[in-house]
Amino acid sequence: MYVGRIMHTHIVTIPPATPLIKAKDIIAEKRINHLLVVDKNGELIGLVSDRDVKQSWASPATTLSVHELNYLLSQMTVETIMVKKIISISPGTTIERAARIMQENRISALPVMEGGKLVGIITTTDVMEVLLRAIGFGEGSTRFIVLVEDRIGVLSEVAQLLKEHQVNIRSLVTWPEKKYPGIYQLVMRVAAEDGEKAISVLGDGGFKVLTEYVQDLTPYLPNP
Repeated sequence: MYVGRIMHTHIVTIPPATPLIKAKDIIAEKRINHLLVVDKNGELIGLVSDRDVKQSWASPATTLSVHELNYLLSQMTVETIMVKKIISISPGTTIERAARIMQENRISALPVMEGGKLVGIITTTDVMEVLLRAIGFGEGSTRFIVLVEDRIGVLSEVAQLLKEHQVNIRSLVTWPEKKYPGIYQLVMRVAAEDGEKAISVLGDGGFKVLTEYVQDLTPYLPNP
């Protein structure tokens, strides 16, 4: 999955001279968390989050009267609080790469640029939605885990067993088990009505299936 497939293309932009109070109203009206700041040529020069606005809003609130606060905020512009060092990505960036960039830089949004032009924005919420959809969460399904060795053909064996019994895999995510090098979790989902059959079939086929959290994974490790 690439960023270009899920990015928001209906971008809300504002000039740097936008009063802070106006930015707050736009964020509330549009129900968004980020505003992109562009200059008169349409070039991206900054980014403002709802958190930035709230922090600036609250900082003088305990020492000023309502009238003084409103006046101060009407004079402040987004240029004074916007993030100027912007990290951007291209539409061809993978979702997982975008997630890593946001994690490493502790940011919640990435503007998307193509040919020097602003074409979209992606947020942590978008990345999370892709993850949830990838693992099939929210659908009528049964989730279970199979612990397997990291070896050629193991996925094929699991899939073949289920195929022989007419069980369709709706989603499958692999996850390395840090405590046991060389062991991977296969986190799988099948249709709810096939759940019990899938677990039974895999168990009969020699795989140990985990259907709930356990502290000790030793009994569920694949046989040597």
